[in-house]
Amino acid sequence: MILLFLCCMVFCLHWLGCKVDPSFDVSPGGADVSFYIPEGWPEPVYRFEDNPLTKDGFELGRKLFFDPRLSRDNSVSCGTCHQQFAAFANLDHPQSHGIDGKFGIRNAQGLFNLNWHPDMFWDGSVDHILTQPLRPITDPVEMDEKPERIVEKLNSNAMYRNMFKRAFGSETATVENTFKALAQFMGAMISDNSKYDKHMRGENDGSLTVAESNGLNLFRTHCASCHKEPLFTDFSFRNNGLPPDPVFNDKGRGIVTGKDEDNYRFKVPSLRNVGVTRPYMHDGRFETLEQVLEHYDNGIHNAPNLDPFLTNGIALTENEKKDIISFLHTLTDHTFIKDSRFAEP
Repeated sequence: MILLFLCCMVFCLHWLGCKVDPSFDVSPGGADVSFYIPEGWPEPVYRFEDNPLTKDGFELGRKLFFDPRLSRDNSVSCGTCHQQFAAFANLDHPQSHGIDGKFGIRNAQGLFNLNWHPDMFWDGSVDHILTQPLRPITDPVEMDEKPERIVEKLNSNAMYRNMFKRAFGSETATVENTFKALAQFMGAMISDNSKYDKHMRGENDGSLTVAESNGLNLFRTHCASCHKEPLFTDFSFRNNGLPPDPVFNDKGRGIVTGKDEDNYRFKVPSLRNVGVTRPYMHDGRFETLEQVLEHYDNGIHNAPNLDPFLTNGIALTENEKKDIISFLHTLTDHTFIKDSRFAEP
């Protein structure tokens, strides 16, 4: 049904005026890619059924991810708000930035290990990696473009026609195959080589310092009920005691379900790479990890649907906070954020 939905969107092709297409080139050779399940990880939700991961499909998806053609005025790409050095989050930007200088109301999350996510976005409004790009592409404050207009742009470019031919056997770009290619690129983004991972695998360079080891034990005591290893999220939606922003008044999951009990609940984010994905929370209100821990210690806002784990907050000493932060930095996967396969071509 998902692919049928995507296919039906192309019937209304029509010509719209636009700026001159941005420059285009393809790096020679391409990347060797594969999908694997790291040892000890659960089964993924998405395993490229009906969309086999190939080198050509991945390379097409990478080019599309970084191409501003996917926005209405050719000014914003997926990579604009998802920067590799920030684990494909938007470093130092509280809310996402879109076309015409517009701002969203939520922080751009890091993109990695997406094949394990049953729902996408802070509110879980999309439930499949194939349809995930549709939301930012069509959002009027993000990319504000129509999928059918995107394929017009792609089909007018000889290099893209060649890339679609190699990836899918036809040089005609379609909405379905455009989103399949993006799913191949994003789905191959596996982050599993942090110091923590090396520690869990018993590798020589995975030895934790005293502070990091103490932090891991404290984390497992106070944080792991929501940020479950090894993905460091349980993918649930929770009210974590943040006072609603008076300007945005973002009701999170409640917007999607229409249920009062889901108001101000947001998806538990993965803490992998958290050391490079600031600012924090769904609206980017906290600049530092210290501020995050201070919130859980002393800043919990009571609400009818406050998560039960946070009823009394999380009392931590200053040394305990420092140790937890030391541990959190072991979750940074430097291999992933420097992997040339995921870099802008």
